[in-house]
Amino acid sequence: MTATEREPVEPVEYTVAVERYLAAAGGLGPGSRRIYRIALTTWAWPLADRPVPTGRERRRAQPPVLPLALLDSSRCAPRLGQALTRRAAESDVRTLNRELSILRSAVSWWRAQGWIRTDPLAGVRPQALPANGPTPLTAADLQSVFRLRVPLREQVTWRLLYETGATVERVLALDVDHLDLLHRRSRHPADTPSLHWRAGAARLLPLLVVGRADGPLFLTDRRAPARTPSGDLCPYSGRGRLSYRRAAELFTGATRSLDPAGRGWTLRQLRTAAAHDRLVAPTLPDGTSD
Repeated sequence: MTATEREPVEPVEYTVAVERYLAAAGGLGPGSRRIYRIALTTWAWPLADRPVPTGRERRRAQPPVLPLALLDSSRCAPRLGQALTRRAAESDVRTLNRELSILRSAVSWWRAQGWIRTDPLAGVRPQALPANGPTPLTAADLQSVFRLRVPLREQVTWRLLYETGATVERVLALDVDHLDLLHRRSRHPADTPSLHWRAGAARLLPLLVVGRADGPLFLTDRRAPARTPSGDLCPYSGRGRLSYRRAAELFTGATRSLDPAGRGWTLRQLRTAAAHDRLVAPTLPDGTSD
């Protein structure tokens, strides 16, 4: 490589700085690296003083091109603070705070490299968590959720979250060959407890995996980018693993008409309902049981 072909010492553009940061983060696995890239790319929109796209618009949108030096601007911190408040009204607070933590880590590394001088997050604080956690969905709410006419992928995602009580990350990390459909459980290493589901998921799972023996259980709608790790790629369709952000967005969008506040519910509320029902009732809201 000649001197003219070498990368500049200081990246000029924000997304280049993101890639340089991820390349230096040796402790991140492929899945975590992907989550970090999505979070950092999402922050490009408020940095450019533009709303973060949602739904289909987000999947088609190209993030704005902006100079890394913008983070040294006096306009940066107010934009980030406003974006945090605005997105908190539409997103799960824990997810949003995790994305803020990822940006804070990247900013700290960029400052250590001397690429930016100031800390644009110095006055930006995480959103306060609800005092008693998210309000669990009621049995009537769950009935309405499971009656929604949504794609099979969403039906299975929601059923598994509710019936297993597992975290969203763990459910989305499932591969087809992790499933023991006959015994309604997942196959995992000896040191990892299996997930167990009930009749609702057991009825739908075979339909979702028909024709597939391996690869991610939950897939994106479109083919994955070329840089997608092989473990997050379907060997049959070329589609990638469904992300936490997209799964949360789909649930909130689908339940907006059911929520009296009109904001839509969160996957965390669905999981909280699962934990609550394990304490007070042995059956699902639609009457099915183990």
